[in-house]
Amino acid sequence: MLTSTMNPESAASTPGMLRPALTLFAVLSIVTGLLFPLTVVGVAQVFFPQGANGSLIVLEGKVVGSELIGQSFSDPKHFWGRPSATAPMAYNAAASGGSNFGPSNPALIEAVQTRIKALQTIDPTNTAPVPVDLVTASASGLDPHISRAAADYQVLRVARARGLPTEQVQALVQQYTEGTRLGFLGEPRVNVLRLNLALDSHSAN
Repeated sequence: MLTSTMNPESAASTPGMLRPALTLFAVLSIVTGLLFPLTVVGVAQVFFPQGANGSLIVLEGKVVGSELIGQSFSDPKHFWGRPSATAPMAYNAAASGGSNFGPSNPALIEAVQTRIKALQTIDPTNTAPVPVDLVTASASGLDPHISRAAADYQVLRVARARGLPTEQVQALVQQYTEGTRLGFLGEPRVNVLRLNLALDSHSAN
């Protein structure tokens, strides 16, 4: 016959232990699940409203994109951004990711060769080496920037397609080149969407 070995005093103290545990759970839930997020959101809205709201780019009262997410450009008069491997469409912010192809993967080699051919087809007189970020996708698939080398590679094509002086297009590239972070992190880069919007604005004028 089995007999209980539970100490009556331990059994009696269980409700007493449950109450402070539930109280602590409720307090921490309110602090970490409500007060802390609201505080962070509030501070961000006060000090960093542009970034906190998605770094949206508004043109004539209409949102045309974000500084943080690339867009697809394929016509000669626009600068092209870094390729995107997101699915089911390029630059899909809901499915950020890369192709995960290794450097010896035939699929990656084929994709790079296809992108090089597209660049050479649209600008056959350009015999300069193609910058690597114009033919390889990033890990996120959302890169809004290209390197300065990638922008310079496209200047002559864009100027010719728009009928603009090369110097004018080069000046816009320089204007929209962002420096390194904190003066030493990363490399100078160009926001493709902002540059293309500036070009469209100049052409309209």
